[in-house]
Amino acid sequence: MTFRAVEVLKSVDLVAAEDTRRTRELLNHFDIDTKITSYHEHNKYDKASNIIDMIKKGADVAIVTDAGTPIVSDPGNVLVKFAIEENIAITAVPGCSAVINALVLSGLDSDSFVFVGFLKDDNKKRKEQLEGLKSETRTMVFYISPHDILKDLKQLIEVFGEERKASLSREMTKVHEETVRGTIKEIYNVFESRDIKGEFALTVSGVDKNQLKNSEIEKWLSISVEEHYQKYIDEGLSDKDAMKKVASDRNVDKREIYKELKVK
Repeated sequence: MTFRAVEVLKSVDLVAAEDTRRTRELLNHFDIDTKITSYHEHNKYDKASNIIDMIKKGADVAIVTDAGTPIVSDPGNVLVKFAIEENIAITAVPGCSAVINALVLSGLDSDSFVFVGFLKDDNKKRKEQLEGLKSETRTMVFYISPHDILKDLKQLIEVFGEERKASLSREMTKVHEETVRGTIKEIYNVFESRDIKGEFALTVSGVDKNQLKNSEIEKWLSISVEEHYQKYIDEGLSDKDAMKKVASDRNVDKREIYKELKVK
């Protein structure tokens, strides 16, 4: 908690909380006696309308969540959208962010990253989601619930491979904070025999650009230059552009492609 967050929660008329019991513990710790109301995934539309009505009548409202940042894989987005539509002023009070903390603790490349959040519940859709991320070159940050840890890690291994570098952080900023680093397989082995508890964020390295490029080149080399060239012609490219594209895909000078096609 920051000093600013404490002052905000003391000064507002109402605190909208994902779990009122846990939030009351927090408020009691800082001697805050502000009124609390529940605001969660199952009442977000009706409750958002009620809160907006209160604000329009002059009230100030703060929204908090259990163990994350409001709106980032947590309830709150509907309320913010309603407020913007009504031209109500909103602001964010900075605090801990699991995605940023996990990225910092991972030691992986942080120049550019992708926040994935929770993977889809359906097995088939989750597999498709991971396949779409297989060629991602940026570092990826996932949120994972305790009961999905082994299932998600296993599927990541199947799609990304055992050797992809990763970091799994648990209970960040809390008493039992822990970060396990290594390959996805090594992390899986650590948690396979554990009683898994806590809030988790998994950071996974993107695929190496050179490795990705080599993989793409190998794919194109599996077909003939003529087939490769014809593919682009069929897509509507001119002779010149098709040859240029083929040369780029195969990582060779376009004159080589021209010579080979001319001979054929």
